[in-house]
Amino acid sequence: MNKTQRVPMKALVLSGGKGSRLRPITHTSAKQLIPIANKPILFYGLEAIARAGIREVGIIVGDTAAEIRAAVGDGSAFGFKATYIPQEAPLGLAHAVKISKEFMGESPFLMFLGDNLLKGELSPLVEDFLQTKPNSQILVAQVPNPSSFGVVELKDGKVSRLVEKPKEPKSDLALVGVYLFDKNIFTAIDHIQPSARGELEITDAIQWLVDQKFTVVCKRTQGWWKDTGKLADLLEANRLIHETLEPSIHKDAHVDAGSRLEGRVTLEAGAIIESSIIRGPAVIGARSRIIHSYVGPYSSIYYDTLIENSEIEHSIVLEHAKIRDIKRIQDSLIGQRVELLRSGAKPQAYRIMVGDSSRIEIP
Repeated sequence: MNKTQRVPMKALVLSGGKGSRLRPITHTSAKQLIPIANKPILFYGLEAIARAGIREVGIIVGDTAAEIRAAVGDGSAFGFKATYIPQEAPLGLAHAVKISKEFMGESPFLMFLGDNLLKGELSPLVEDFLQTKPNSQILVAQVPNPSSFGVVELKDGKVSRLVEKPKEPKSDLALVGVYLFDKNIFTAIDHIQPSARGELEITDAIQWLVDQKFTVVCKRTQGWWKDTGKLADLLEANRLIHETLEPSIHKDAHVDAGSRLEGRVTLEAGAIIESSIIRGPAVIGARSRIIHSYVGPYSSIYYDTLIENSEIEHSIVLEHAKIRDIKRIQDSLIGQRVELLRSGAKPQAYRIMVGDSSRIEIP
């Protein structure tokens, strides 16, 4: 599909979740805006939607609506028109679809979970849906822990049953957060009831379509897929995206004679590297300063940060964070405006101030 071709389809992007598994980071910021290789997670999906030719996008927002609006704006930067649809509470994926009915009208649409990352394009899925015209098309991937996801069971190659987070899954095919629907999904949602957890489940709505003999087709993802709701998956997604990056040094970045860049390194505008080693793949954000330090592979250092007399590897550091005199950090997510420093105060002790749901590992 031509990148600029307009398709008769809309998109619905869910960005209203609370991100409870990534607290305390998500106490103060939207999980969909956590940067992966210095780009918010949400932007990867929005860019893929635009490349698929979709020009009208509804974005479901909740408590972090102001942040999402500020980041995405009217959508013109991505090449589409954004419409914001408030969801008063996280009442389920099917509830998010239900409240988008007026926006969708009669249009078929693609639904995308804003905290998911996929390798590959959405264009083939959109094109296939428009050509074959099923009532629903769902994307799945094989996973080792299907009880954590909505699971699809197949019979003779056709969708027979969908179960949301089954205790004893009969399939390892998980829904990956990409769905295509025609207007019949709204009828399906009108016929389901909230689940035991009080939510309208999209799996129940799709099951209604299956039971009523509507056409529901299942496609397997051809690349990797990451639900970035947990730290380990977030860091793995960061690693996978880093593998796709080419080195790039902005003309306004500065690297002094005492520093070394090794491998695929990206330096954004105003980044300053002094007496340090940056070993890629790694991204150093705009106006960030790395002084007498080592930044190792698969590290994403966001904008306006300071790392001094420290070592860090395989980690994500958010904006305005400061790390001083820390011997070694790895496999970590450092939040906005966090300060990590070694104290010379006596008596020697760990002096820690952390928020709710934090995790700290001390050797």
